[in-house]
Amino acid sequence: MPNLKIAIMVHNLKLGVYEGMKAAADMGVTGVHLSVTVPGFRPDDLDAAARKKLLAHVKSLGLEFSALSAWGGNVDLGKAEPHEEHLEQGRRILELAVDLECRIWQGHCGVMPHSASDPTWARFVENFGRLCEHGEKLGACLAVETGPEPPAILKRMIDEVGSKALRVNYDPANLILWPARYAQQAGQAFDREKAFAEYMPSEGASVLGPYVVHTHAKDALVHPDGRRQEVPLGEGWVDWPRYTALLRENGFNGYFAIEREAGADPVGDVRRAVEFLKTL
Repeated sequence: MPNLKIAIMVHNLKLGVYEGMKAAADMGVTGVHLSVTVPGFRPDDLDAAARKKLLAHVKSLGLEFSALSAWGGNVDLGKAEPHEEHLEQGRRILELAVDLECRIWQGHCGVMPHSASDPTWARFVENFGRLCEHGEKLGACLAVETGPEPPAILKRMIDEVGSKALRVNYDPANLILWPARYAQQAGQAFDREKAFAEYMPSEGASVLGPYVVHTHAKDALVHPDGRRQEVPLGEGWVDWPRYTALLRENGFNGYFAIEREAGADPVGDVRRAVEFLKTL
């Protein structure tokens, strides 16, 4: 089987962007996943010359951008409020993704309802559609991150919007962490079997596989007391051999971007994650 394409979410290394890029290159990966919400890397901070300079620097390290990251949970396109500022920001992010030659923007966009009769559903469809109009013109896409809703719900939304500019960033760990969060908020015990049947951390790749353009390589588990935890890759509940096999079956050839948001040794954890992914 072909080797996985591996990227690193550069900000997770906590070395600064440029030192993080160098560290990623030293680890032997070919991609970096860049957050464009931090000063200096936001669309408005980078004019045409700065974009070309940044891209040239990444290429000089033997790297490429796997995707851009924005909207980590601060935007909810389903809310009944004016979204003109958000949509315009989204268009600029898509343009930056084109200029940095990855053409993928990964982000959270709110929690989709389970029913299409919920008024929130129509707002998501409308706002996604407006973003996708621009994405289609550019040849770029918004890859919605999995987690807040089951894979079947996200698939239904993508099918209704009906645009190739709306795709998926699959994060299998989120499909463990989010249902555990919901159970905790409801004061209920976490039922792993029930959660896995609906949220399908690994098996959901069979549902969303054709839409996945980028994936986070992140792992998680839930302790007996209901405490949810992100853990180093390979130490959680994600069935990585099964997950990667399902993506391959659906023709996925994009990046596995290592995301390590917790832990005292981010560089060490990411380095070990690189070696783990090389075994798959």
